[in-house]
Amino acid sequence: MMVKPTYPNHDNKGYLFLLYGSLFLALIVVALGAFTRLTEAGLGCPDWPGCYGFLTVPQSAEHLAKAVQAFPDAPVEVQKAWNEMIHRYVAGTLGLLVALIAFLAWRKPSRNKMLPSILLAVICFQAALGMWTVTMNLMPIVVMGHLLGGFTTVTLLFLLCLFERRRFYSNAEIDSTSKTEAGLEQQDVEINIDDQHASPTKNHISGKLKLLAVSALVAVGLQIALGGWTSANYAAVVCTQLPVCEADWVGHYDASAFHPISPTNDTYQYGVLNFEQRVTIHATHRIGAMVVSVLVLLLAFAVRRPLGVMASLSLVAALLLQVSLGVTNVVALLPLSVAVAHNVCGLLLLLLVVKTTLGVFARQTSAVRTSLRESGRLSHG
Repeated sequence: MMVKPTYPNHDNKGYLFLLYGSLFLALIVVALGAFTRLTEAGLGCPDWPGCYGFLTVPQSAEHLAKAVQAFPDAPVEVQKAWNEMIHRYVAGTLGLLVALIAFLAWRKPSRNKMLPSILLAVICFQAALGMWTVTMNLMPIVVMGHLLGGFTTVTLLFLLCLFERRRFYSNAEIDSTSKTEAGLEQQDVEINIDDQHASPTKNHISGKLKLLAVSALVAVGLQIALGGWTSANYAAVVCTQLPVCEADWVGHYDASAFHPISPTNDTYQYGVLNFEQRVTIHATHRIGAMVVSVLVLLLAFAVRRPLGVMASLSLVAALLLQVSLGVTNVVALLPLSVAVAHNVCGLLLLLLVVKTTLGVFARQTSAVRTSLRESGRLSHG
């Protein structure tokens, strides 16, 4: 008996479309944030949320005169100001969409409410970090926090998309199959057949695999934070040779480079740390990349059976692309397009590791449910 495919109702479809659209827009915001940072446009507008006291970039002679009068120490650079304002416009749009998601989530009892609520809190804090980035003149800890906030926003939206899509389609399938007893019996037969032929190796998830997945996820998260710290302290091009650094980074390793509170300065644009501290940050970032590479490759090899070859290959492909972009940044001295792509690819690698980790734990849960179902059949057989 063939069961027709089922889909969520129109209301749920609209909500899913909103989630997918917001996720796509969040990816664009991260890319624009990287572009703004790498073009030195973070202070393109010396105030917030406007630009030299206007809602848009001042360009007329009258507006430019007022801008110079209001901010005599921050001459108007139109291109940088537009880079900054476009980022703010798109980020503001994303904030409104997240607020709408939270509103719609609380209107339906069946919808996930925790993630939208956390998302709304994160996006509000992210807006504050955007303001502090300007008012605190690119203080590294704020700049890094703003980058991590963007990555966190995308990750939460990604999780919400996964969870809501699974719930919507599961509910639709349950509604469809519960219409007839025959449909239920057919589904039960199919489950029995699948259970009888399922590979024990494929269903079994070891504790070591779960630990490996969590370790890879933590390592990727820390490496992203380290990349943000490298960028915020202008240490990306301090080493121009491979594999670690041409300077004596071991002899000059200075752990004070990672102190969250930077030395007091009027502005942190172009960095305030000395050469040894920047070398320390850069070398640590490269070593972190090596550790992440090993863990992700091990994870990709380990999940090829329980999660499938495609999950494994996706991890390897994203990792290879990210490493290639990182090497190109070093060899070609940080070309803008490659540097932006390096940020975006790091985010995509994070999402793949998050999805893989969820798959590992979901597979374990599925295996436990199958075992309990079969033991129940035996006890009633």
